[in-house]
Amino acid sequence: MGDTPPESSTTIELAEETISVSKRRVETGLVRVRIRTESEEIQARASLLDHDVDITRVPIGRDVTEIPAVRQEGDVTIYPVLEEVLVVEKRLVLKEEVHVRRVVTRTEVSQPVTLRRQRADIERTADDNGDPAKEQA
Repeated sequence: MGDTPPESSTTIELAEETISVSKRRVETGLVRVRIRTESEEIQARASLLDHDVDITRVPIGRDVTEIPAVRQEGDVTIYPVLEEVLVVEKRLVLKEEVHVRRVVTRTEVSQPVTLRRQRADIERTADDNGDPAKEQA
């Protein structure tokens, strides 16, 4: 027997458990998405206003002592046109009036335009029974 004293108790390891964690992909179903674009032809309508003037010259030929003012009679604006005439004396003669009438016409226009709308069809496939369920968005 040797120089080492005998130990009173000894432990011997018999088994040890360890854990290993990992992950994997599992396909549970499929989804198919299809985008549709729908078009619709419509008529865009609007009213357009067109302003024109109707000019009429009205001869007057009358002597005046002062310059007449521009005046309004209904929808007609009257602008006096004067001319100085040398006689023995200088006097104002109302030569003519210019009558300006506003004429408004309405034109209806129609222009074809295309409106588009997109829709998504979604189809899911069930993994357990193989019966596809269909959705529309």
